[in-house]
This record gives sequence, C-alpha cells and structure tokens, in this order.
Amino acid sequence: MEYELNTYELIFMIVLGLLACLFGYRIKKIAFFILWFLLGFNLMQFLMPTINGWFPEIATNDLWQHLLPICGGLLLSLIGFTIEKLCVAGICFCLVMVIGIYYFGTAPLTLVLTALVGVIAGALGVRLMKPTIIAASAIAGAYAITVSLFCLFPELITNKAMLYFPILAGIAMIGAIFQVTTTKHVN
Repeated sequence: MEYELNTYELIFMIVLGLLACLFGYRIKKIAFFILWFLLGFNLMQFLMPTINGWFPEIATNDLWQHLLPICGGLLLSLIGFTIEKLCVAGICFCLVMVIGIYYFGTAPLTLVLTALVGVIAGALGVRLMKPTIIAASAIAGAYAITVSLFCLFPELITNKAMLYFPILAGIAMIGAIFQVTTTKHVN
C-alpha cells in the first residue's frame, strides 16, 4: 500500500513521529493527540480510494484529497483528551490494526486475526499503563517515521517488505529506551 503524500506532509509526519517516539510518556496528553491524529490520518489515507469511489466529485478536487485525511486525524485525535484507559486500549488496538494492514494486507482472515491480537494488546495495555504508553507512543512514532521514510526515499529502500519490521522495531526500541531512561522518576 503506497500513500500519495506531499513532501511537507511526510516531513510533518516525521516530526510528529519523533515527538511521539521520544517524548510520548512525558507529554501524554499531547502524545495521545498526536498518536490519534497519525492513526486517523493514515486510516483516512487508506480509505480515500473507497471514499473517492463513493463520491466521484471529490476525487478530482485536491482540496478534499488533502482536507479529508487531516479532518480524520483531527476527529480521532479528540479521543486523546478522553479517558486515559480507553485511550491506551484504543491506541494499542489501532496500532496493531494499522501495522497489520500495512504489512499483511486486508484479507478477511488477516483482519480478524489482527483484530484479535489488537484486542489482546489493548487489554494488556490497560493493565500496564506506563510501559504501554511508552511502548505505544514509541511504536506509533516509529510507524510514522518508517512509512514516511519509505515514501520520501523509495529509491534507497528496494525491499520494503523485508526491511519494514526491522526498521520499525529499531526506531521503536530507540524511542522506548530513550523514554524509559528519561522518565524513571516521572509518574
């Protein structure tokens, strides 16, 4: 699945990804806003071909093509200001779904299995709040960075399927280690 984003949108996603990846727990409320925005933005990017099929008049309008993903991101980001447990469970579920869809596709069995893993991840996330917030913000930030880098430098990354998880995991581990070392005494 390839996204059709402008360079400034990709750079904006990298900046938001870095903020979430490195400072997610310190700036929880802002991080929840950023995480939900990134998830909503990516979800709307994924749904844009379907929406364009339903409403052909917006398919040719560049304003709608850029505005709808931003609105989807803002709509989901409002969830970041609600109950923390709901937010953590939702972020865990959505992260599993987004990463699963990006890597394994949208076959019905794949979606069911990914959703099941997402529900389990959400339940575990609620039980372990601080580690989950650190891990989820690091993974979400790493996801935004990885996907943006793949789009910015397609000629440098020839085998995306093989490199996707190692790059995602490497960036997420760096972010999580950074957050753990800088938030030892923060509750």
